[in-house]
Amino acid sequence: MSDSLQSLINSGTKLWLDSIDPDLVRENRQLGATGATSNPIIVADLIKSGRFDGQIRGLIEAGKDDDAIAWAMTDNLVKDAQQVFLPVWESTSGNDGYVSFEVDPLLEDVDAAIPHDVRVSQYTELAKKWSAGNPNRMIKVPATNAGLDALEELAAAGIPLNVTLIFTMDQYRAARDAVWRGAQRLESREEFKSVYSIFVSRIDVYTQKACPSLIESAQGNVGIVNAQRIWAENQKFWSDKNCPLEQEIIFASTGTKRPEDPAWKYVGALAGSDIQTNPPATNQRVAESGIEFQRQVDILPAVEVLNDIDAKVDIADMYTTLMSEGVAKFATPQKELLALIAERRKELAASA
Repeated sequence: MSDSLQSLINSGTKLWLDSIDPDLVRENRQLGATGATSNPIIVADLIKSGRFDGQIRGLIEAGKDDDAIAWAMTDNLVKDAQQVFLPVWESTSGNDGYVSFEVDPLLEDVDAAIPHDVRVSQYTELAKKWSAGNPNRMIKVPATNAGLDALEELAAAGIPLNVTLIFTMDQYRAARDAVWRGAQRLESREEFKSVYSIFVSRIDVYTQKACPSLIESAQGNVGIVNAQRIWAENQKFWSDKNCPLEQEIIFASTGTKRPEDPAWKYVGALAGSDIQTNPPATNQRVAESGIEFQRQVDILPAVEVLNDIDAKVDIADMYTTLMSEGVAKFATPQKELLALIAERRKELAASA
């Protein structure tokens, strides 16, 4: 392990990988990663590589349709990663070592016109299905209206939860409160585990366009401040709830978007607590940086920076804009994955 990554871990950060590529999972486990997360884009990229044509061919021969193949491939890849991180889950008694599995993103397809109650029931049914028999699998549910309304029942069922697509404090609070209501219905909270994925860099992309008058020391740091504030509230909320396992914040979307920013900008600013789910390239750049990372997550910028952010960032508009984009980025990749599998089906048939 590199000295830089070791210093990040020593600061208190749990390092997760934003990929379930089997090779990258094993490589990053050696670098110190203790968990991972999946999504349709990752699965699609793996299928495009041609490395899994044999598995796809076998599923086709078994009579599986494109949707069934997509979920079988996702399930298999996540299970493979789970095996790598299972020793971590065992050694931490369920506090770490998880791989996140995203429930069907097409439930949020704006073109599908699925009734709200149906979305909620589908989240509940699918989460229970994909969680069963997978102790270190964490079910990923978005903080949309339907996702939020499913959380209490899922927490009450004892399912480890990763509430994703969170941009604002209000979203976090709604998710946390729903999860806590469900947790209180459990006979025992010994194995209760939840995490809340706060998207960081997407906020700074938004403020560059929507808030050009931010002072220089505030522009490009709104995502960090937002994440720090939510992290602090999460620490306070769970401090007296007598939960043996940590209920944590995941700092997601940690890859930088501006070429002038160092690859470790968000990694360094949020070092010191909870979980960072980093793209493989970000972990590699951090490993090569030569930087000694120290705890920064609880060190807010100067008051003038905070006041400028609070005065100029319209949180309601930020939420509406980023959620609209986020839901599209949530559902569209699943459609593209299904289209890719249909294409691979034709190509494999032609080459047979």
